[in-house]
Amino acid sequence: MTDYAELLKADHDQAAHAIQLVDSEGFPAWLRKQPERVRTAIAGQKFNGKPNEVAILPGDKAAEWSAVGGVADTEKLSTWCLAKLAETLPEGTYRLHDAPGGAAMLGWLTAQYRFETYRKDDAAPGPRILLTRDIARIAPTVGQAEAVALVRDLVNTPAADMGPADLEAAAVEIAEAFGAVLTVVRGEELQTQFPMIHAVGRAADRAFSPRLIEFRWGDPSHPKVAIVGKGVSFDSGGLDIKPSSGMRLMKKDMGGAAHALALAMLVMESRLPVRLHLLIPAVENAIAGNAFRPGDILRSRKGLSVEIGNTDAEGRLILGDALAKAVEDGPEMILDFATLTGAARVALGPDLPALFANDDALAADLERAGGQVDDPLWRLPLWSPYADMLKSDIADINNAGEGGFAGSITAALFLQKFVPASIAWAHFDTFAWRPAAKPGRPKGGEALGLRAAFAMLQQRYGRTA
Repeated sequence: MTDYAELLKADHDQAAHAIQLVDSEGFPAWLRKQPERVRTAIAGQKFNGKPNEVAILPGDKAAEWSAVGGVADTEKLSTWCLAKLAETLPEGTYRLHDAPGGAAMLGWLTAQYRFETYRKDDAAPGPRILLTRDIARIAPTVGQAEAVALVRDLVNTPAADMGPADLEAAAVEIAEAFGAVLTVVRGEELQTQFPMIHAVGRAADRAFSPRLIEFRWGDPSHPKVAIVGKGVSFDSGGLDIKPSSGMRLMKKDMGGAAHALALAMLVMESRLPVRLHLLIPAVENAIAGNAFRPGDILRSRKGLSVEIGNTDAEGRLILGDALAKAVEDGPEMILDFATLTGAARVALGPDLPALFANDDALAADLERAGGQVDDPLWRLPLWSPYADMLKSDIADINNAGEGGFAGSITAALFLQKFVPASIAWAHFDTFAWRPAAKPGRPKGGEALGLRAAFAMLQQRYGRTA
């Protein structure tokens, strides 16, 4: 993992190249004040002060060059406005000229993420270090960059190397780092206590056997918060097998678990005064003679009987058992993350996680926090009339809605069956993937909704970055 602590350092007047920021509105006035050599360099590089434009400016001596970057608004720096600079500037040390880094320091760090587990890019530039006098902001910014990188690393890793046991290993490492108490339920105990998790994962090879991963952290007297993450390490679709095109990115179907682990890490690292309960149902949805079948009736941990309408709607099954367990601890809030439905992507595209909540105040807090930290969410309704689509003639509920309509809503309604209205609950149907690169956000695994959730928790529980 990139050492982000080495990329953001306290400014003690070290030698550094200056970065000036301009926007389109202020660019003409800025340009008029520049010496002729700078205006010539600007013209040669076709720099016009637009967002994500970068130019190198000559100084009085060869080593005294500086840079200028275009941003949308110099008075309000967004998370991503320095990212293009961090991606394109030469290796070296930099400081902003007459501007605080603020939220943009995170984008400076995430722009330098590299996934090099399987191939090292020898042509990649060296580190670009940013200096800041906002020393108190360094550690929280580095922590968030590390959390984003954790999601990216876990999601980018192929399923052969990121099975249920590997998710467990990642949870063990994080739990041990912060003194959390970890338990893992497997085998016969899983079959009896979490029957839907067992049923979905039982067809996998023994090395990829299903399990429920849990840890608890914090003072038991503090408010209880549960975080649940869907950990399907690979989703073939089961006997309702996906086409090859639909299976291509299914290594990312544990993206919900990656988000849950990263959020738990942020909560513990910042020492939020909560009693944290993390739950990750980890399975591979494989095909074998003992795979669960369309038409089977599964008994859930809650006691509800579930008819299997489609084995490719497996994520909601394992989440149902995990949510039922989370409820038993009596939390005041449950947040779950899942790469649950293609319908959410059809509705909202890759950038916007669909947010469902049974509590309007929680939903409003999450949407507001997401806007504040440039990690947007879009609330969709838990439209109760659509629950009829999940009716079964022979069981309490069917796991797959009829007719192909409102797929993300019916999936959320299924999950709602396992959470009582007395507990504030939010469900993130996230993509966990970026199909095309943007500044600070490379193609591949991505944290979407993570920072919004953490910002909400900070605001609710009294500590801010």
